[in-house]
Parts: sequence; C-alpha cells; structure tokens
Amino acid sequence: MKDKEIHKYDDIIDLSHPEPVTKPRMTMQERAAQFSPFAALTGHGAAIKETARLTEEKIELGEDDLRILNEKIAFLQSVIDSRPHIKVTYFAQDPRKSGGSYETCEGRLKTADAFLRALIFTDGASVPFDDITDIEIIFTEDYDNEKRTDQGV
Repeated sequence: MKDKEIHKYDDIIDLSHPEPVTKPRMTMQERAAQFSPFAALTGHGAAIKETARLTEEKIELGEDDLRILNEKIAFLQSVIDSRPHIKVTYFAQDPRKSGGSYETCEGRLKTADAFLRALIFTDGASVPFDDITDIEIIFTEDYDNEKRTDQGV
C-alpha cells in the first residue's frame, strides 16, 4: 500500500502547468503582493512620530516685560506711517497638541490694530499682541533720513 501511495501521481508529475483560460496569468509581483505583510496598523508610525514631536510651553511674561512691549507697540503706532521694519518673536500654538513653538516674523509693519489686538505686516502676516514675547525695531536708512530731516540735521 505504501508503494502505491508513492507512485500515485506519476502520470501527471511531468505535465506542464495548466494555463488559465478565463483570465491572464498573474505576474510575479502580483503573486508576491498576496503574501506581503498585512498593514493593520496603518498610520501607527505617524502617530508615534507625532507623539514624539516636542513642543514648548508658553512663558508668561512679567510686568516689566509687558510694560516694555506695550511701550514698543505704542512707539510703533506713532511711526506707523514710515512702515517700520521690525522683527517679532512670538509663541505659535501647535494645532495638534498642547504647547507650541517660538517663531519670528520679520518685515515692514502695516498697522498695529487695537481692535484685532495684532501687529499686521505689509505681506499680510499677523501676530496677536498676546503671543508676542519680543519686538526688535530695525531702523532703516529711510527712517534715519526722515528723523534727521525732522530734527533739522
């Protein structure tokens, strides 16, 4: 009986593999794709990266720092017609998690809008007063020349 089992398929062992009649044969890549790993955790790697991304906490400014910022904003409002060139450091809240990052915005100031409580630049950028941590006023030759002319120098 064992000998019969060994020779059971001798009549078909050397035949060629039958070609399907109804559909074309799969390519090697298509066959391999059937055995690729199952991606049950799609997006898991991105979630881990997002969790690992660091954010900073917003630093609350003291009374002296706030007074200095308010004086700078008042000064900027007084010279707004000259479109002063400034560099503002501010806290940008992260849209996906708590905290955020400190960023800078540099350019010509269009207005210091008291209603919106924001500095608005000529390029359309806007920085809320409450998020500002520092303002650096960059005097340009245009401003210096106007100042000298006003003072009779």
